Amino acid sequence: MKARKRHLFIVTAFLLLTFGTVQGQEKITIVAAANLKIALDSINTVFKIQNPGINTQITYGASGKFFEQISNSAPFDLFFSADMDYPKKLEEKKLTGSKIKMYATGKLVIWSKKTDPNKSKISSLLNRDIRKIAIGNPATAPYGEKAVESLKFYKIYDKVKSKLVFGENITQATQFITTGNADIGITALSLVLTPNMKKEGGKYYIIPQKSHTPLEQGCVILKNAKGKAGAVKFYNFISSKKAIAILKYYGYDTKAQ
Repeated sequence: MKARKRHLFIVTAFLLLTFGTVQGQEKITIVAAANLKIALDSINTVFKIQNPGINTQITYGASGKFFEQISNSAPFDLFFSADMDYPKKLEEKKLTGSKIKMYATGKLVIWSKKTDPNKSKISSLLNRDIRKIAIGNPATAPYGEKAVESLKFYKIYDKVKSKLVFGENITQATQFITTGNADIGITALSLVLTPNMKKEGGKYYIIPQKSHTPLEQGCVILKNAKGKAGAVKFYNFISSKKAIAILKYYGYDTKAQ
């Protein structure tokens, strides 16, 4: 009888301890540009190990869509954009709670499973066998916007615009290529360096950065996060040596802030 009571006490104590730990966690809601998916997930894994009391939840998508949602009072705590413009616009609306930090500079690549873009480089997009070219929606995805800039820089935009298919964000645009819904596409270097993309066996060519304005990516704590120490910790952690090493691994240029 005593053994049963002791066992019941231990089980009850364990459940209370577990429940109490979950209840005691500070929840931080993060929204981030789609190009960051694998890199930021990796950074978040390290962050959680070091900060078990903080429950981070990350949603990925198009920066422009998140800007609209935040402008309409969406309860997010941190915003990792694919550019600096959207965070600056939020700052102008007085919806931010920190300085805007440039955490990385991204790179554009041409990627395909059907051809090797390294051979013809930007002219790969003019190949007669290419019927569809995937890019992110330039209206909401900065990587799509910069892709259009590059096409215009090389004076081929008018020649290929009828072949362009737009993904809602850069991840969806990349999926169009991997699934065969597009023959080739302009995507983020950070995405083609992921394990899943490497398994696809495609080839990529890094588009010279001189062809578009820099893909400087900014993050900011939002007004909704007021009083949340966890948001400040994650914001600071993105500039840590471990986070920077992960960003560099996935092809980003970084500058510690």
